[in-house]
Amino acid sequence: MGDFFKKLDLKFRSRGAITFHVGLNAGDRFFSNGDNYIPFRGTVEEWEGYIGDFYDEKNIDMVFLFGDCRLYQSIAIGMAREREIDVFVFELGYVRPDYVTMERYGVNDYSLISRDASFYRSLPCVGYPKPLPAYPSRFKMLYSATLYYLVANLFASRYPHYRHHRDFSAAREFFFGVRGAIRKVIYPLRESRYMKKVTGALSKKYYLVPLQTHNDFQVLQHSNYISIEKFIIEVLESFANNAPKDRWLIFKHHPVDRGRKNYRSFIMRQAELYEIEDRVLVVHDLYLPILLQKAIGVVTINSTVGLTAIGYGIPTITLGGAIYDIEGLTNRELSIDRFWRDYTPPSKELYLKFVNYLIDKTQLNGSFYGRFPIELDEDEMYR
Repeated sequence: MGDFFKKLDLKFRSRGAITFHVGLNAGDRFFSNGDNYIPFRGTVEEWEGYIGDFYDEKNIDMVFLFGDCRLYQSIAIGMAREREIDVFVFELGYVRPDYVTMERYGVNDYSLISRDASFYRSLPCVGYPKPLPAYPSRFKMLYSATLYYLVANLFASRYPHYRHHRDFSAAREFFFGVRGAIRKVIYPLRESRYMKKVTGALSKKYYLVPLQTHNDFQVLQHSNYISIEKFIIEVLESFANNAPKDRWLIFKHHPVDRGRKNYRSFIMRQAELYEIEDRVLVVHDLYLPILLQKAIGVVTINSTVGLTAIGYGIPTITLGGAIYDIEGLTNRELSIDRFWRDYTPPSKELYLKFVNYLIDKTQLNGSFYGRFPIELDEDEMYR
Protein backbone atom coordinates (compact mmCIF):
# COMPACT_ATOMS: atom_id res chain seq x y z
CA MET A 1 0.00 0.00 0.00
CA GLY A 2 2.80 2.38 -0.88
CA ASP A 3 4.24 4.35 2.05
CA PHE A 4 1.05 4.16 4.17
CA PHE A 5 2.44 1.74 6.77
CA LYS A 6 5.73 3.62 6.81
CA LYS A 7 3.82 6.76 7.84
CA LEU A 8 1.74 4.76 10.33
CA ASP A 9 4.93 3.43 11.90
CA LEU A 10 6.29 6.94 12.35
CA LYS A 11 3.00 8.11 13.92
CA PHE A 12 3.13 5.34 16.51
CA ARG A 13 6.78 5.98 17.32
CA SER A 14 6.19 9.72 17.69
CA ARG A 15 3.82 8.80 20.55
CA GLY A 16 6.33 6.56 22.28
CA ALA A 17 5.43 3.15 20.86
CA ILE A 18 8.04 0.49 20.21
CA THR A 19 7.33 -0.86 16.72
CA PHE A 20 8.57 -3.62 14.43
CA HIS A 21 7.94 -4.01 10.72
CA VAL A 22 8.02 -7.67 9.68
CA GLY A 23 8.62 -7.93 5.92
CA LEU A 24 8.15 -10.82 3.52
CA ASN A 25 9.96 -9.53 0.43
CA ALA A 26 12.24 -6.74 -0.75
CA GLY A 27 9.26 -4.57 -1.65
CA ASP A 28 8.28 -4.55 2.03
CA ARG A 29 11.83 -3.55 2.92
CA PHE A 30 11.81 -0.70 0.39
CA PHE A 31 8.62 0.77 1.87
CA SER A 32 9.77 0.50 5.48
CA ASN A 33 11.66 2.90 7.72
CA GLY A 34 14.55 0.45 7.80
CA ASP A 35 15.79 0.75 11.36
CA ASN A 36 13.02 -1.48 12.77
CA TYR A 37 12.61 -3.75 9.77
CA ILE A 38 12.82 -7.50 10.38
CA PRO A 39 12.85 -9.80 7.32
CA PHE A 40 11.22 -13.22 7.27
CA ARG A 41 13.05 -15.42 4.78
CA GLY A 42 11.68 -18.81 5.76
CA THR A 43 9.09 -21.04 4.14
CA VAL A 44 5.34 -20.68 4.46
CA GLU A 45 5.36 -23.80 6.62
CA GLU A 46 7.74 -22.08 9.03
CA TRP A 47 5.75 -18.84 9.20
CA GLU A 48 3.26 -19.89 11.89
CA GLY A 49 5.94 -20.90 14.37
CA TYR A 50 8.05 -17.87 13.50
CA ILE A 51 5.35 -15.25 13.99
CA GLY A 52 4.08 -16.90 17.19
CA ASP A 53 7.58 -16.86 18.68
CA PHE A 54 8.03 -13.29 17.48
CA TYR A 55 4.92 -12.15 19.34
CA ASP A 56 6.15 -13.81 22.52
CA GLU A 57 9.77 -12.65 22.36
CA LYS A 58 8.93 -9.04 21.51
CA ASN A 59 5.96 -8.85 23.90
CA ILE A 60 3.71 -7.66 21.09
CA ASP A 61 0.34 -6.27 22.19
CA MET A 62 -1.01 -4.87 18.89
CA VAL A 63 -0.76 -6.00 15.28
CA PHE A 64 -1.61 -3.86 12.23
CA LEU A 65 -1.84 -5.29 8.73
CA PHE A 66 -3.63 -4.97 5.39
CA GLY A 67 -6.23 -7.58 4.49
CA ASP A 68 -7.26 -10.67 6.41
CA CYS A 69 -7.53 -13.30 3.65
CA ARG A 70 -3.97 -13.47 2.37
CA LEU A 71 -1.97 -16.48 3.53
CA TYR A 72 0.61 -14.82 5.77
CA GLN A 73 -1.89 -12.34 7.20
CA SER A 74 -4.51 -14.96 8.04
CA ILE A 75 -1.92 -17.05 9.90
CA ALA A 76 -0.60 -13.98 11.73
CA ILE A 77 -4.14 -13.06 12.80
CA GLY A 78 -4.81 -16.57 14.06
CA MET A 79 -1.62 -16.67 16.12
CA ALA A 80 -2.39 -13.22 17.56
CA ARG A 81 -5.91 -14.19 18.58
CA GLU A 82 -4.58 -17.29 20.36
CA ARG A 83 -2.50 -14.91 22.49
CA GLU A 84 -5.33 -12.36 22.91
CA ILE A 85 -3.31 -9.75 21.04
CA ASP A 86 -5.33 -6.91 19.48
CA VAL A 87 -5.35 -7.09 15.69
CA PHE A 88 -6.34 -4.17 13.47
CA VAL A 89 -7.03 -4.94 9.83
CA PHE A 90 -6.90 -2.23 7.17
CA GLU A 91 -8.80 -2.48 3.88
CA LEU A 92 -10.18 -0.23 1.18
CA GLY A 93 -13.05 1.89 2.42
CA TYR A 94 -16.54 0.48 2.66
CA VAL A 95 -17.64 4.03 1.86
CA ARG A 96 -15.78 5.48 -1.12
CA PRO A 97 -13.74 7.45 -2.01
CA ASP A 98 -12.66 9.37 1.10
CA TYR A 99 -12.33 6.56 3.63
CA VAL A 100 -10.16 3.58 4.46
CA THR A 101 -11.39 0.71 6.61
CA MET A 102 -9.85 -0.35 9.92
CA GLU A 103 -11.50 -3.03 12.04
CA ARG A 104 -10.53 -5.36 14.83
CA TYR A 105 -9.68 -8.91 13.73
CA GLY A 106 -11.39 -8.87 10.34
CA VAL A 107 -13.13 -6.94 7.57
CA ASN A 108 -15.93 -7.47 5.08
CA ASP A 109 -17.67 -10.78 5.81
CA TYR A 110 -15.24 -11.41 8.70
CA SER A 111 -16.27 -8.13 10.31
CA LEU A 112 -17.58 -8.33 13.86
CA ILE A 113 -20.17 -5.57 13.47
CA SER A 114 -23.81 -6.58 13.80
CA ARG A 115 -25.88 -7.89 10.87
CA ASP A 116 -29.07 -7.61 12.91
CA ALA A 117 -31.45 -5.04 11.42
CA SER A 118 -33.13 -4.46 14.79
CA PHE A 119 -29.80 -3.30 16.25
CA TYR A 120 -29.56 -0.49 13.71
CA ARG A 121 -33.26 0.37 13.85
CA SER A 122 -32.83 1.09 17.57
CA LEU A 123 -30.14 3.70 16.88
CA PRO A 124 -30.92 7.42 16.58
CA CYS A 125 -31.38 8.63 13.03
CA VAL A 126 -28.61 11.15 12.51
CA GLY A 127 -26.87 12.10 9.31
CA TYR A 128 -23.35 10.81 8.88
CA PRO A 129 -20.58 13.42 8.76
CA LYS A 130 -19.35 14.75 5.45
CA PRO A 131 -15.73 13.64 5.04
CA LEU A 132 -12.89 15.93 4.11
CA PRO A 133 -11.43 15.21 0.66
CA ALA A 134 -8.78 12.47 0.85
CA TYR A 135 -7.33 13.29 -2.58
CA PRO A 136 -6.55 9.69 -3.61
CA SER A 137 -4.01 9.63 -6.41
CA ARG A 138 -4.30 6.97 -9.09
CA PHE A 139 -0.81 7.89 -10.27
CA LYS A 140 0.61 7.28 -6.80
CA MET A 141 -1.19 3.92 -6.61
CA LEU A 142 0.23 2.79 -9.98
CA TYR A 143 3.67 4.17 -9.20
CA SER A 144 3.78 2.51 -5.77
CA ALA A 145 2.57 -0.85 -7.07
CA THR A 146 5.02 -0.85 -9.96
CA LEU A 147 7.92 0.06 -7.70
CA TYR A 148 6.91 -2.58 -5.13
CA TYR A 149 6.75 -5.35 -7.73
CA LEU A 150 9.96 -4.21 -9.41
CA VAL A 151 12.05 -4.14 -6.21
CA ALA A 152 10.58 -7.40 -4.95
CA ASN A 153 11.42 -9.14 -8.24
CA LEU A 154 14.92 -7.67 -8.55
CA PHE A 155 15.88 -8.90 -5.09
CA ALA A 156 13.77 -12.04 -5.01
CA SER A 157 16.85 -14.16 -4.21
CA ARG A 158 16.98 -12.57 -0.75
CA TYR A 159 13.55 -14.03 0.02
CA PRO A 160 13.74 -17.36 -1.83
CA HIS A 161 10.67 -18.92 -0.22
CA TYR A 162 8.26 -16.01 -0.48
CA ARG A 163 4.86 -16.97 -1.88
CA HIS A 164 2.71 -14.12 -3.20
CA HIS A 165 -1.07 -14.33 -3.11
CA ARG A 166 -1.31 -13.32 -6.78
CA ASP A 167 0.85 -13.21 -9.88
CA PHE A 168 4.10 -11.50 -8.90
CA SER A 169 5.72 -10.60 -12.21
CA ALA A 170 6.82 -6.99 -12.52
CA ALA A 171 6.89 -7.30 -16.33
CA ARG A 172 3.32 -8.56 -16.48
CA GLU A 173 2.14 -5.88 -14.05
CA PHE A 174 3.77 -3.24 -16.24
CA PHE A 175 2.11 -4.72 -19.33
CA PHE A 176 -1.29 -4.79 -17.64
CA GLY A 177 -0.79 -1.20 -16.48
CA VAL A 178 0.05 0.06 -19.97
CA ARG A 179 -2.81 -1.89 -21.57
CA GLY A 180 -5.17 -0.59 -18.90
CA ALA A 181 -4.11 3.01 -19.59
CA ILE A 182 -4.73 2.55 -23.32
CA ARG A 183 -8.14 0.97 -22.71
CA LYS A 184 -9.06 3.81 -20.35
CA VAL A 185 -8.78 6.14 -23.32
CA ILE A 186 -10.46 3.83 -25.84
CA TYR A 187 -13.40 2.46 -23.85
CA PRO A 188 -15.10 5.80 -23.02
CA LEU A 189 -14.95 6.81 -26.68
CA ARG A 190 -16.32 3.48 -27.83
CA GLU A 191 -19.07 3.43 -25.22
CA SER A 192 -20.22 7.03 -25.41
CA ARG A 193 -23.19 5.98 -27.56
CA TYR A 194 -24.46 3.74 -24.76
CA MET A 195 -25.02 6.56 -22.26
CA LYS A 196 -27.87 8.05 -24.29
CA LYS A 197 -29.45 4.61 -24.43
CA VAL A 198 -29.05 4.09 -20.66
CA THR A 199 -30.59 7.43 -19.78
CA GLY A 200 -33.29 7.13 -22.44
CA ALA A 201 -34.82 3.93 -23.80
CA LEU A 202 -33.35 1.66 -21.12
CA SER A 203 -33.94 3.91 -18.12
CA LYS A 204 -35.52 1.86 -15.31
CA LYS A 205 -35.68 -1.17 -17.59
CA TYR A 206 -32.40 -2.90 -16.71
CA TYR A 207 -30.64 -4.64 -13.85
CA LEU A 208 -27.00 -3.67 -13.27
CA VAL A 209 -24.41 -6.36 -12.55
CA PRO A 210 -21.12 -4.80 -11.32
CA LEU A 211 -18.33 -7.32 -11.81
CA GLN A 212 -15.59 -7.70 -9.22
CA THR A 213 -11.91 -8.31 -9.92
CA HIS A 214 -11.05 -11.79 -11.16
CA ASN A 215 -8.90 -12.53 -8.10
CA ASP A 216 -10.93 -10.69 -5.45
CA PHE A 217 -10.57 -12.39 -2.06
CA GLN A 218 -14.12 -11.30 -1.24
CA VAL A 219 -15.27 -13.59 -4.04
CA LEU A 220 -12.87 -16.45 -3.37
CA GLN A 221 -13.28 -16.42 0.43
CA HIS A 222 -16.78 -15.06 1.00
CA SER A 223 -18.85 -16.70 -1.71
CA ASN A 224 -19.42 -20.08 -3.31
CA TYR A 225 -18.04 -18.95 -6.66
CA ILE A 226 -14.68 -20.23 -7.83
CA SER A 227 -14.54 -17.60 -10.58
CA ILE A 228 -16.28 -14.54 -11.96
CA GLU A 229 -17.28 -16.64 -14.97
CA LYS A 230 -19.35 -18.95 -12.74
CA PHE A 231 -21.16 -15.93 -11.32
CA ILE A 232 -21.85 -14.57 -14.81
CA ILE A 233 -23.32 -17.89 -15.97
CA GLU A 234 -25.61 -18.15 -12.94
CA VAL A 235 -26.90 -14.59 -13.40
CA LEU A 236 -27.53 -15.03 -17.12
CA GLU A 237 -29.32 -18.35 -16.68
CA SER A 238 -31.54 -17.03 -13.91
CA PHE A 239 -32.31 -13.85 -15.85
CA ALA A 240 -33.20 -15.80 -19.00
CA ASN A 241 -35.58 -18.10 -17.14
CA ASN A 242 -37.19 -15.73 -14.67
CA ALA A 243 -36.92 -12.04 -15.59
CA PRO A 244 -39.69 -10.15 -17.44
CA LYS A 245 -39.08 -10.29 -21.19
CA ASP A 246 -38.89 -6.51 -21.55
CA ARG A 247 -36.00 -6.19 -19.06
CA TRP A 248 -32.27 -5.89 -19.82
CA LEU A 249 -29.02 -6.85 -18.10
CA ILE A 250 -26.04 -4.49 -18.07
CA PHE A 251 -22.70 -5.92 -16.94
CA LYS A 252 -20.03 -3.41 -15.89
CA HIS A 253 -16.37 -4.40 -15.62
CA HIS A 254 -14.33 -3.51 -12.56
CA PRO A 255 -11.87 -0.67 -13.37
CA VAL A 256 -8.96 -2.46 -11.66
CA ASP A 257 -9.36 -5.33 -14.13
CA ARG A 258 -9.33 -2.96 -17.12
CA GLY A 259 -5.88 -4.08 -18.27
CA ARG A 260 -6.29 -7.71 -17.24
CA LYS A 261 -9.74 -8.95 -18.19
CA ASN A 262 -12.41 -8.40 -20.80
CA TYR A 263 -15.45 -10.59 -20.25
CA ARG A 264 -17.48 -9.17 -23.12
CA SER A 265 -17.02 -12.09 -25.54
CA PHE A 266 -17.64 -14.63 -22.80
CA ILE A 267 -20.80 -12.87 -21.63
CA MET A 268 -22.23 -12.51 -25.12
CA ARG A 269 -21.49 -16.15 -26.01
CA GLN A 270 -23.32 -17.28 -22.89
CA ALA A 271 -26.17 -14.88 -23.60
CA GLU A 272 -26.55 -16.40 -27.07
CA LEU A 273 -26.88 -19.86 -25.53
CA TYR A 274 -29.85 -18.59 -23.51
CA GLU A 275 -31.17 -16.59 -26.50
CA ILE A 276 -31.08 -13.27 -24.64
CA GLU A 277 -28.17 -11.62 -26.47
CA ASP A 278 -30.49 -8.82 -27.64
CA ARG A 279 -31.20 -7.90 -23.99
CA VAL A 280 -27.63 -7.89 -22.66
CA LEU A 281 -25.16 -5.00 -22.69
CA VAL A 282 -21.52 -5.13 -21.54
CA VAL A 283 -19.69 -1.92 -20.61
CA HIS A 284 -16.40 -0.87 -19.04
CA ASP A 285 -16.28 2.84 -18.32
CA LEU A 286 -19.78 4.27 -18.27
CA TYR A 287 -20.27 6.59 -15.31
CA LEU A 288 -21.27 4.35 -12.39
CA PRO A 289 -23.57 6.80 -10.51
CA ILE A 290 -25.75 7.23 -13.60
CA LEU A 291 -25.80 3.47 -14.23
CA LEU A 292 -27.01 2.99 -10.66
CA GLN A 293 -29.60 5.74 -10.72
CA LYS A 294 -31.19 4.46 -13.93
CA ALA A 295 -31.21 0.78 -12.88
CA ILE A 296 -34.24 -1.01 -11.45
CA GLY A 297 -32.07 -3.40 -9.47
CA VAL A 298 -28.48 -4.43 -8.74
CA VAL A 299 -27.10 -7.97 -8.58
CA THR A 300 -23.68 -8.43 -7.00
CA ILE A 301 -21.61 -11.00 -5.16
CA ASN A 302 -20.49 -8.70 -2.35
CA SER A 303 -19.06 -5.59 -4.02
CA THR A 304 -19.13 -2.26 -2.19
CA VAL A 305 -21.06 -1.04 -5.23
CA GLY A 306 -23.98 -2.86 -3.62
CA LEU A 307 -23.84 -0.53 -0.62
CA THR A 308 -23.64 2.47 -2.96
CA ALA A 309 -26.70 1.18 -4.81
CA ILE A 310 -28.61 0.89 -1.55
CA GLY A 311 -27.71 4.51 -0.85
CA TYR A 312 -29.40 5.44 -4.13
CA GLY A 313 -32.48 3.50 -3.05
CA ILE A 314 -31.94 0.76 -5.66
CA PRO A 315 -33.19 -2.78 -4.83
CA THR A 316 -30.11 -4.94 -4.36
CA ILE A 317 -29.31 -8.61 -3.91
CA THR A 318 -25.97 -10.13 -2.87
CA LEU A 319 -25.01 -13.67 -3.87
CA GLY A 320 -22.11 -13.87 -1.43
CA GLY A 321 -21.34 -12.75 2.11
CA ALA A 322 -21.43 -8.96 2.49
CA ILE A 323 -21.18 -6.69 5.50
CA TYR A 324 -24.30 -4.80 4.35
CA ASP A 325 -26.41 -7.90 3.59
CA ILE A 326 -29.01 -7.00 6.21
CA GLU A 327 -32.75 -7.46 6.11
CA GLY A 328 -34.29 -4.17 5.06
CA LEU A 329 -31.18 -3.13 3.12
CA THR A 330 -30.84 -6.01 0.65
CA ASN A 331 -33.30 -8.56 -0.69
CA ARG A 332 -31.61 -11.30 1.33
CA GLU A 333 -34.86 -13.22 1.82
CA LEU A 334 -35.18 -13.76 -1.95
CA SER A 335 -33.43 -16.17 -4.27
CA ILE A 336 -31.90 -14.75 -7.43
CA ASP A 337 -34.73 -16.39 -9.41
CA ARG A 338 -37.37 -14.46 -7.46
CA PHE A 339 -35.44 -11.18 -7.30
CA TRP A 340 -36.11 -10.25 -10.93
CA ARG A 341 -39.84 -9.78 -10.22
CA ASP A 342 -40.29 -9.56 -6.44
CA TYR A 343 -37.54 -7.09 -5.45
CA THR A 344 -38.18 -4.43 -2.83
CA PRO A 345 -36.32 -1.13 -2.32
CA PRO A 346 -34.13 -0.61 0.76
CA SER A 347 -35.22 1.34 3.82
CA LYS A 348 -33.71 4.83 3.62
CA GLU A 349 -33.86 5.28 7.41
CA LEU A 350 -32.16 1.94 8.04
CA TYR A 351 -29.49 2.78 5.47
CA LEU A 352 -28.69 6.11 7.13
CA LYS A 353 -28.44 4.48 10.57
CA PHE A 354 -26.27 1.64 9.25
CA VAL A 355 -23.87 3.88 7.31
CA ASN A 356 -23.54 6.31 10.19
CA TYR A 357 -22.61 3.42 12.50
CA LEU A 358 -20.31 1.92 9.88
CA ILE A 359 -18.40 5.18 9.43
CA ASP A 360 -18.19 5.79 13.18
CA LYS A 361 -16.87 2.32 14.01
CA THR A 362 -14.88 1.19 10.97
CA GLN A 363 -13.94 4.09 8.69
CA LEU A 364 -11.01 6.50 8.78
CA ASN A 365 -11.24 9.69 6.75
CA GLY A 366 -8.24 9.43 4.44
CA SER A 367 -6.59 7.39 1.70
CA PHE A 368 -3.78 4.87 1.26
CA TYR A 369 -2.63 6.88 -1.74
CA GLY A 370 -3.64 10.36 -0.65
CA ARG A 371 -4.05 12.30 2.58
CA PHE A 372 -3.18 10.28 5.68
CA PRO A 373 -6.29 9.56 7.81
CA ILE A 374 -7.25 12.42 10.08
CA GLU A 375 -8.19 10.08 12.93
CA LEU A 376 -4.70 8.59 13.00
CA ASP A 377 -3.18 12.04 12.96
CA GLU A 378 -5.31 12.92 15.96
CA ASP A 379 -4.59 9.64 17.74
CA GLU A 380 -8.29 8.75 17.96
CA MET A 381 -8.20 5.20 16.67
CA TYR A 382 -11.29 3.08 17.15
CA ARG A 383 -10.77 0.19 19.56
